[in-house]
Amino acid sequence: METIKVKSPFDGKFLDEIKVSNKSDIDQALDEARTVYENQKMWLPKYERVKILEKTVEIMKSRKEDLTRIAAAEGGKPYMDSKVEVERAINGVKLAIEHLGVFEGKEIAMGHTESSSNRMAYTMKEPIGVVAAISAFNHPLNLAVHQTVPAIAVGSPVIIKPSETTPMSAINFVEILHEAGLPKAWCQVVVCHREEAQYLATHSKIDYLSFIGSGAVGWYLNSQVSPGTRVGLEHGGVAPVIVEADADMEALIPALAKGGFYHAGQVCVSVQRVYVHESICDEVASKLAKEAQTMIVGDPLNPNTEVGPLISHHEVDRVELWVNEAVQKGAKVLSGGKRISESCFEPTVLLNPPPHAKVSNLEVFGPVVCVYSYDDIEDAFREANSLEFSFQAAVFTKNIDTALLAVKRLNGTAVMVNDHTAFRVDWMPFGGAKASGLGLGGISYSMEEMSKEKLMVIKSPVL
Repeated sequence: METIKVKSPFDGKFLDEIKVSNKSDIDQALDEARTVYENQKMWLPKYERVKILEKTVEIMKSRKEDLTRIAAAEGGKPYMDSKVEVERAINGVKLAIEHLGVFEGKEIAMGHTESSSNRMAYTMKEPIGVVAAISAFNHPLNLAVHQTVPAIAVGSPVIIKPSETTPMSAINFVEILHEAGLPKAWCQVVVCHREEAQYLATHSKIDYLSFIGSGAVGWYLNSQVSPGTRVGLEHGGVAPVIVEADADMEALIPALAKGGFYHAGQVCVSVQRVYVHESICDEVASKLAKEAQTMIVGDPLNPNTEVGPLISHHEVDRVELWVNEAVQKGAKVLSGGKRISESCFEPTVLLNPPPHAKVSNLEVFGPVVCVYSYDDIEDAFREANSLEFSFQAAVFTKNIDTALLAVKRLNGTAVMVNDHTAFRVDWMPFGGAKASGLGLGGISYSMEEMSKEKLMVIKSPVL
């Protein structure tokens, strides 16, 4: 039996040993999921699903500390932020329960043409089928909730494949679901390598694929799924922020620091490109650099740590190479710029890296924020929109007209006004466009994605 050893990304400490699923295991999981879906007598009525999810909330609340420490230990997100992740995960389950109360079809108008007379029509919601969820490392518990709970809520069986580096949170959450009364066939977890994950994602027994991860892998899987499979993809961005001359300096600096260095920048909407009006560019850049220099970097289980490790030593090597390349091409290092250890990199602020540097046109996914100066805001819009990515963007200004102009001009799927790009609550629509993804996440939006509408038309002479 093949296993993987889960280790802390910070110090390499052994955390757990997990069985690796092979294709035979995946076939079994698929067969079990299809059996319960294709036999409607085995479907869970809505009130039972609600009861199970309510019990899940109770169990999670009673184990907040354990859930927090597991997520922080395996993923490296600092304890203070992992604690917030657990709270969000619990709230995510609550949101699914609440949305079930308005999860409904509608009447379709009939009778306004002769051919549709004597008829009435209604749509109703049904589960889409078997869901495959390929998850990522950076929010190991909350992503598991977002990719499984909407499916369970609408009555679709789901198989989740967590990241090999952070499988413990997902496994633990699925066990909580089972403890809460969910029959095992309705939510299963498989830990496997890329070839087996592709086998799961593209199998003909899958009706919906939820993928969170790199664009290269996501778009490839999208091209390979079985005909009729609906797909939701969440990739990364190179999030732009525009700072106008009238921006509130006291508010924007901590916001940019939090948005850029939260989870060591390993967030798909992390602040990366900050375009600042030339009249305040030096001030913003220097204050942001000072803020970065005060941040506590290190052990994610230390309650005081603000920036933890990157997920692997390879990622530290890559970020170091990208920063060095930017400096060689003319960027000025205002803070950081170096690795602290094999696992940690200094929170880094770069001033005016060239547009052809990797840090300017690719997702860093590390603790690096780039600051650029501009004179005309239209030039800032042009630069912000110049890449193939489109996710969340932001603008800082006290002028409502400028704010509205930025919302209109920026091609992000969401634009934050006077807040950082990494802001998110779990009931809002969340998803990228262009190279950044396909479809929308968010608990209620995923519930809609993981269901289908069936139309009923009734003909009667009395109508």
